[in-house]
Amino acid sequence: MLIASFVILVTGWVLWVAPFFLQKRGKAPVQTSNPRARWGIALQIVGYSLLWQAQFWMRTPQWWQLAAAILFFLLGALLSWTATPALGRHWRVQAGLSADHELVTSGPYRFVRHPIYASMLCVFIGTGIQVAPWWLFALAAVVFVAGTEIRVHIEDGLLAGRFGEESLSYRRRVRAYIPFVR
Repeated sequence: MLIASFVILVTGWVLWVAPFFLQKRGKAPVQTSNPRARWGIALQIVGYSLLWQAQFWMRTPQWWQLAAAILFFLLGALLSWTATPALGRHWRVQAGLSADHELVTSGPYRFVRHPIYASMLCVFIGTGIQVAPWWLFALAAVVFVAGTEIRVHIEDGLLAGRFGEESLSYRRRVRAYIPFVR
């Protein structure tokens, strides 16, 4: 089971991260940004890091944990592979808008406004249920979600500032990063 867990973790992470390296980023300079979004990134990184702090190499996940991890990794990979091409040239790590930015509402953006964050959450869960005890997983989840909420709030604000009512209408219709959860 330990080898299976390792294979699932590595495969899940590789499948999830690959499209971010394959997607061509836009060359247009950022016109509008909010550097406070970096705090969200920092908290997300801390959340991921916390998962690995409890002798994960000694844990032998149960069969159901491996099955759930596979499910979450597959969902995370599906979201990352569909969200990055849908976002196209607008994809960037830093929260910002270029002069020619468009409001993307196609592909997985029809179901959630931030499918990349949804994919990150899936990878977080797939990793956490395998390597972390429940109490550490819960603590890491609070930190990770706090970082994600910062990013969502800032990005939604940037989009509302640029696209006005079109963005606000989209925000009313489509959930942030977890379908059916406001």
